[in-house]
Amino acid sequence: MKIALIGYGKLGKVIEQIAITRGHEITLKVTKANAESYQLSGCEIAIESTGPVSASKNITKCLDAGLPIVVGSTGWYDDFEMIKAETNSKNGALLYATNFSVGVHIFWEANKMLAQLMKIQPDYRVSLTEIHHTAKKDAPSGTAITTAEVILEQLQTQKHWKLVNEFENKDVTSLQVKAIREGDVNGTHIVTYESKVDKIELKHEAFNRSGFALGAVLAAEFLQNKKGVYSMRDVIGSF
Repeated sequence: MKIALIGYGKLGKVIEQIAITRGHEITLKVTKANAESYQLSGCEIAIESTGPVSASKNITKCLDAGLPIVVGSTGWYDDFEMIKAETNSKNGALLYATNFSVGVHIFWEANKMLAQLMKIQPDYRVSLTEIHHTAKKDAPSGTAITTAEVILEQLQTQKHWKLVNEFENKDVTSLQVKAIREGDVNGTHIVTYESKVDKIELKHEAFNRSGFALGAVLAAEFLQNKKGVYSMRDVIGSF
């Protein structure tokens, strides 16, 4: 495939390395310098990882050019229904994910199972902590939001998630999410169930960006010759 990398930061550079080792060609690299003027001619698919502010605009540009696009940016989901309708009306192809890591998808499945067990354990209160590098633009992370939603689908006690600076002991109606930004952390998510007598934790820690990058390339390979809107669940299910 001839791939356009829309976003060429640390993640984009790792995506490039993995794509090349899998026999693909990088034909366009979009950085801040050419973000307003890049052309998509000669590209067969795009992988977008710029951030929440510019993601929707980049998606639309690819759809207008008839280019399938894999979107790794998070924080743009207020536009999701509009983008979905646009993808279908233009007979385009879009694959989005809050996280491309296979390990994170296993983490979500484990959280689903644990939350099912906790439905009948009212003494335990669940909370979520996510830690990312200081350059991460959205909080909480897309992965944290998806994790919270996976848990809330199973539990009866909490109905929504809430971003907090410190966990609030008096608020028992929400799944509280704390977002920490420090150093060059690639991504750590910790789900905690705590009672008066003990604590249970389920944790996913990314050691580097390779897992995300490989997942993005696998998603691009999956999206070839397809039309419509897909998620990483479709990719995982195709293995």
